[in-house]
Amino acid sequence: MRLAVDSSSFAKRYIQEAGSDRLDDLLQNASDLALCVIVVPELISGLNRRLREGALTGRDYRQARKQLLDDVRDATVLQLTPAVIASAVKLLENNVLRAMDALHVACALEWKADLFVTSDRKQADAARNSGLRTEYLGQ
Repeated sequence: MRLAVDSSSFAKRYIQEAGSDRLDDLLQNASDLALCVIVVPELISGLNRRLREGALTGRDYRQARKQLLDDVRDATVLQLTPAVIASAVKLLENNVLRAMDALHVACALEWKADLFVTSDRKQADAARNSGLRTEYLGQ
């Protein structure tokens, strides 16, 4: 199965929360994993926020960062091509969606993912409206 995962769901790999176990199951069963190029900066931003707030220790941050970079090395990193940008624009015009969320969906569409996984309800709706088989992991 060609699995595309957005930042909100991929974060569940590094921060244990509702949906983390389901994400692990999906990753185990995927033949290919794809992530939009913006996943790494979005997750590093979120991990740093948790570090600043004291929700993560420095050691936990470094461990999560290392695991993220190792995981990305084994994934297909989807780039922001002209086709992806055009698709994102169409998504934004036809859905209630933030720009970064549209980029995740557009990348999954361009890559022809078998399943797109997100923890954002509006993004899940937009992905389904665009014909992507989608799983919503919740917040």
